Amino acid sequence: MNEIKCPECGKVFRVDESGFASIVKQVRDHEFAQELRKREATFAAEKQSAVELAVSNAKNALLADVARRDAAIGRLDEQVKASEKEKTLAVRDAESKKAIELAARDMKIVELRGVINAAELEKSHAVAQAVGKMEREFDRERGDYEATIEAYKSFKAKLSTKKVGESLEQHCENEFNAIRATAFPNAYFEKDSDAKDGSKGDYIYREFDAAGNEIVSIMFEMKNEEDETDAKNKKRNEDFLKKLDRDRTNKSCEYAVLVSLLEPDNELYNAGIFVAYQHPKMYVIRPQFFIPIISLLRNAAMNTLQYKTELARVRSQNVDIARFEENINTFKKGFAYNYDLASRKFKTAIDEIDKTIDHLQKTKDALLSSENNLRLANNKAEDLTIKKLTRNNPTVQAMFEDLQHSAAEEVIYE
Repeated sequence: MNEIKCPECGKVFRVDESGFASIVKQVRDHEFAQELRKREATFAAEKQSAVELAVSNAKNALLADVARRDAAIGRLDEQVKASEKEKTLAVRDAESKKAIELAARDMKIVELRGVINAAELEKSHAVAQAVGKMEREFDRERGDYEATIEAYKSFKAKLSTKKVGESLEQHCENEFNAIRATAFPNAYFEKDSDAKDGSKGDYIYREFDAAGNEIVSIMFEMKNEEDETDAKNKKRNEDFLKKLDRDRTNKSCEYAVLVSLLEPDNELYNAGIFVAYQHPKMYVIRPQFFIPIISLLRNAAMNTLQYKTELARVRSQNVDIARFEENINTFKKGFAYNYDLASRKFKTAIDEIDKTIDHLQKTKDALLSSENNLRLANNKAEDLTIKKLTRNNPTVQAMFEDLQHSAAEEVIYE
């Protein structure tokens, strides 16, 4: 028999060997249960700490990777913005240079147009002044006109039809040659002998400056007829204007003049120099105005010679402008080629950026998946129980069943 003293009341109990062994077993099982619970608590705390540490490390790694990704994307954005800015500045610079060059060209064209307009105005003014002067001279000579006409009528009456025409031409040629040396030293006044186009005028007048530039050119036609010519066969001045205009054009003359004694009673032609409005730059005159009309047209042309020179220079500048436009077109083609090349390289860079972003997105997705797996692991750890730990494990199940029996017996004993 064994004696057991109660620590509370001091009473001594006697128990046999089996009872004592049972008490010892209860005490030992109770201590084992306490130790198991302590270890479970420690395991749970360590498990929770490990899970929290793993989650924290994963989150920190994820945040660091996301930060690196955001920094890389930021750098790529800066590179894209810098490339766009550089391209925009290049385009603006090219457009600015082109606009300046075009504005300069337009200003030059406006200036030259002003010069030409001024030349035309001055030319018109000079012609008007010359016409006015000539009309005043005509008025002074009007008194001699009738006597001259009568003299020609008397002279014509003594000549054949062929002789009449030749006499008027000879008269004009003699008038010109009498003052050629002093008044027209650089002039050409000869019979038009070129009939290759099927027609020819009577005389061609051309005058040149010292540099060989043509000052003025005139196609002359002389017409006369006998007084005895039948009235129904008489010609009018208008009958010869179309042919005269064609001859002037074929021989590249600037002006055309019909020297005529036709229609002697028509005051339209007797009043002075008649402008044949039916054709450009054409006049009808009586023989006494032969030298005056040459002087009139020559002086008007001399006044505009400097503007003709300026016009030639303008035409030369127009060639320069055409070359300038060719250079502009060449620049535009080169710029378009370089722009296209830069655009393709820029697109390649953008594609690489998209690939990098796609790679970073995949990395982000992988990290998020890792975090999700850690969350699932944490949930599984939190869901861990003694029952699940002992499932399919007979030894541990038997151990826990013994503990439960011992606990039940201890309660009964108490």
